[in-house]
This record gives sequence, C-alpha cells and structure tokens, in this order.
Amino acid sequence: MSPVIEEHARARLITDGPLTRPVPVDLRYDPADERRTVHIGLPDGTDWAFGRDLLERGLRTPIERGAVRVWPCGRTQLIVELHSTDGVEVFQFEIRTLIRFLARTRTQTPAASPDAGREPQPPSRTTRPDTSRTTRPDKSAQQEKGAQPAHG
Repeated sequence: MSPVIEEHARARLITDGPLTRPVPVDLRYDPADERRTVHIGLPDGTDWAFGRDLLERGLRTPIERGAVRVWPCGRTQLIVELHSTDGVEVFQFEIRTLIRFLARTRTQTPAASPDAGREPQPPSRTTRPDTSRTTRPDKSAQQEKGAQPAHG
C-alpha cells in the first residue's frame, strides 16, 4: 500500500475587507482512494474533498464542479472558491505549492486505475473531528447539514 501524501501549506484567505490573511492548510492525498480524491483541510476543522483533476485543470483554466470553483490568477497564483451553507470562502494559493503537491500525488497513482473512465467525484465538505473533545460529534447533526462522512 502506498503512503498517504500530506503537505502543510499556506494560503491567503481573501475577504471583503482590504486585507487578506495567511492561513495554514493541509493538502492530503490517499492513493488507495479509488476516486483520486485530494483534501484541503482548513484551520477551522473543515475538510473539502474533490477530484484531483479539478485542481489539475484549474491550474490552466477556470473550472467549476459543484460547490468548488478553481481558476488561475496570473502566472503564480491559483484561486480556490468553496461554497457551503455557511457562506463562501476564497483562498489564494501559490501555484508552485500545488504543482509540487500534485506531482507527488502522480508518483503514487497506480498505472492501471480501477476508476478510469468514471465520472469525477462531486466535492464534499466535512468537519474533521476535534481530537481535544472526549465526545464525538452527533452524526445526525452532520447529516442534517448535508455533510458526508470523511473517508480515510
């Protein structure tokens, strides 16, 4: 089994105000996932999961799939816009960070993938469990919000 690829990165949170602020994000890829899913973990515990191809295509041209929009911004930046019932979050990434991460994911992808030819996975948003708590979050509350359980 191939190891999970995790990379800590920084993105800039774009807000309505005149200032942006840097935020730490976690990029994660599990080659065992049959849908080639990448995860972007945000500081608030939210985990966005979507097909790796969405980031790859977004490096070259604007693309939208479900609640996620990705587009290049100049030659060195990439914008990732995430829509949820809580609102919209817009992040600006250094393209080289994502290129490096995606290159690492390609080295872990099997040559003959069982998901070849399948439709791309729709994006999903989940909340990572808070490990500082002793109780687990109520599953029914997550389902009411439309959250899908995180895989992996």
